[in-house]
Amino acid sequence: MASALSDLREYERGTYSQFGEEGVLARIFESIGVKHKYCVEFGAKDGETISNTASLRRDHGWSSLLMEGDPDWKGQDVQTEFVTAENVNPLFAKYRVPAEFDLLSIDVDGNDYWIWRAIDAFEARVVVVEYNIFFGLDVAKTIEYRPDHVWDGSTYHGASLAALDKLGRSKGYCLVHTESWAPNAFFVKRSELPAGFVERPIHELTDWGAYLEPRDTADRNWVSV
Repeated sequence: MASALSDLREYERGTYSQFGEEGVLARIFESIGVKHKYCVEFGAKDGETISNTASLRRDHGWSSLLMEGDPDWKGQDVQTEFVTAENVNPLFAKYRVPAEFDLLSIDVDGNDYWIWRAIDAFEARVVVVEYNIFFGLDVAKTIEYRPDHVWDGSTYHGASLAALDKLGRSKGYCLVHTESWAPNAFFVKRSELPAGFVERPIHELTDWGAYLEPRDTADRNWVSV
């Protein structure tokens, strides 16, 4: 079992997800088991386009809460909700998310760090969250929190991998994988890790380490965390 979460790169494949996220998730749950068959994903777009959870829902019978803040995206069972740090717990309660569930996928291109930090009434066994690749691996920074933030296509978005790793540790998670071709980080609750698991440092888990800081964002504030 010690190697079950140390060979995830070769499992990057799938039908719905952007760069093989569903294959990585399948391997993770093969290793730690499935308890609830329940996932939450936001922003979920239409629930199919580059979705991290579509395979679990369509092929494996998982239940879910899907939320998307852009009203132009429509999809079956996708709730139009603009998720913020202030409303994330109330939204989970509104849609009756279990107190513990298997998977949380966060991709809002902005307040990802702040929203994950704010979740305190619910707990996912596995978390997938997009990070900003333009920081050095030892720099823990995120965008300044604004509840109405919408990504403008620039490098001013999200949080560095070091920031998310630090947050994950504070919440009891271990970083187990980042993808080869997409800035997605995979965290597993430490209490769920298989026996014999050996934690690896960030620089061994990512190929994204060529940048020191994002360009063209000098007029906008980055927050050290």
